[in-house]
Amino acid sequence: MSRSSFSDDPNEGGLVARSRSGDNAEPLSITEISAKLKRTVEDQFGYVRLRGELSGVKRAASGHLYCSLKDEKAVIDGVMWRGNAGRLGFVPEDGIEVVATGKLTTYAGRSKYQIVMEGMEIAGEGALLALLEKTRTRLEAEGLFAAERKKPLPFLPKTIAVVTSPTGAVIRDILHRLADRFPSHVLVWPVLVQGKGSAEQVAEAIRGFSALPDTMPKPDVLIVARGGGSIEDLWGFNEEVVVRAIADCPIPVISAVGHETDTTLADFAADRRAPTPTAAAEMAVPVRGELAATVEDFAHRQKRAIVRPITLGKERLDARAQRLPKLEALLQPSTQRLDEMSDRLQRGLKDRASKAREALQADTARLSAPLLLAKIDRARDRLDAVRLTPALATGRMTRDAERLSALGRVFKSLDPKAPLKRGFVLVKDARGNLVRTKATAAAEGRLSVEFADGVLDVAPSGSVQAPPAKPKPPRKTRSDPAQSRQDDLFG
Repeated sequence: MSRSSFSDDPNEGGLVARSRSGDNAEPLSITEISAKLKRTVEDQFGYVRLRGELSGVKRAASGHLYCSLKDEKAVIDGVMWRGNAGRLGFVPEDGIEVVATGKLTTYAGRSKYQIVMEGMEIAGEGALLALLEKTRTRLEAEGLFAAERKKPLPFLPKTIAVVTSPTGAVIRDILHRLADRFPSHVLVWPVLVQGKGSAEQVAEAIRGFSALPDTMPKPDVLIVARGGGSIEDLWGFNEEVVVRAIADCPIPVISAVGHETDTTLADFAADRRAPTPTAAAEMAVPVRGELAATVEDFAHRQKRAIVRPITLGKERLDARAQRLPKLEALLQPSTQRLDEMSDRLQRGLKDRASKAREALQADTARLSAPLLLAKIDRARDRLDAVRLTPALATGRMTRDAERLSALGRVFKSLDPKAPLKRGFVLVKDARGNLVRTKATAAAEGRLSVEFADGVLDVAPSGSVQAPPAKPKPPRKTRSDPAQSRQDDLFG
C-alpha cells in the first residue's frame, strides 16, 4: 500500500475518522439518534386516529394488549397498556376493523415505530355486525344454540326471576303484566343493561340466581330483559360471557332484549325468545281467569261425565222395561194351569172318596161280627195247642251252668297262687319284681320269698346286709292281663 493512501486530504477515505475542516457537528450515538427520532415523532404525531384491521392480537400475562393495524398496503404495530385494555367495550379479535386513538412513538430496541393506543372502537356498524356474525358462528359451532339444549318453560311458575335495570320502564311493564295475568312472586336482580361492565353484571346475575341457597325460594323461570336501542346499546347482550351464562343456567331462560326487530346472541342461547319484555311476562304465566274458566269447565264436564252414564243407563233400563211382557201376561199360563189343577184335584178327591166308600161297602160282609169272632176262636185254638213245659227253661239253665263250671276250672288252673299251696314259692327283689335266675338273685342285696301263708324277707348267702326294704308297691290287680302273665309261674 502506498503512502498516498494515507493522505491528509479530507476528501479521501481514511482508516481513522477525523473531523473535517470547518465542520463542528460531532457524530451521534445510536441512542442519541433514537431519542431524537422518538421526540420528533411524538411531537409531530402526539394524537392520531388510525383506522385499520386488527391482526396478531394477543394479551400478555401482564394484561397489556399487543396487535398490528393494517390496510391494503401498510402495517403498523400497536400496544395498549393494561389499564386502557381493561376498559374496552368489546373483545379485540383478528379481522375486526377498528379506529384506534393514541400517539405514535418509536421502539428503539428494534428501530420500529408503533402506536400506543389509549382507546379503540369498532369502525362503524358494518364492522360491528361482522364481529357479531363471527362470534355467533363460533358459539354456534360449540353447540350453545342447539335445540336439544332448550328447556321447556314451567306451566305455572311460583317464583319468577328478572334480570334488568331497576329504574327503567321494562320492570314496571313486566310486573304490571304479571299482576294482570297471574300474580306471582318476583325476584329482581338489578343490573346495568348498557355500557361498560353491563355484560359482566348480567352474567353474574344469571349465575347468582342459579346458585341461590335452599333457604330462599328457587326461581322457576328467569327473564333477561331490556328495552329497545341501537346495536351498540344492546351490545352487552352479545358478549360471550352473557351467552355462556345463559347456556349454562339450569333455570329456563326467556330472553326479552330490545324490540321485535332486535336480535342478540342472548336470544339464540335462551330457551325462549320474547319480542318484548311484556311478551316475556305473557310467556311466563298463563291467564288466571282463563285457568279458572278452564277448571270450572272441567268440573262441569266431570259432573256431566259422572251423570251421563247414569242417565244413559236409566234410559236403556226404561227402554228394556218397556219391551218386557206385562206381569199378567207372564202369570196367565200359570194361573190357568193352577185353576185346571185345582179342578182336577177336587174331582180326583171326590172320585177317590167315592171309590173308597164303594170298596168299604163291598168289604162290609167280611167285617161282620160273626166272622171276627170266628177268627178269634181259631187264634185261641192255636194258642191252646202250644204247651210250655219246664224242660224248655231248665235245659238252657243246665247248659249255662256247665259252661260256668268249665270257666271256674280254667281260672283255678291259671291262678298263680295255687302252686304255693303245693309247696312252691315266689321270689321277688326289693322292687317287687320276680327273680327267675340264680345270678339275678345273687346280685340282689335283699329278697322276699312269698309262701302260701305269708312273705319272708331273706338275704342271699355272702351278700352284704341290705338296707331296709322299701315299701312294697301296690299289688297289680288281676284285671291287668300283662301283669298276670308276668307273675304266672307257668308263663
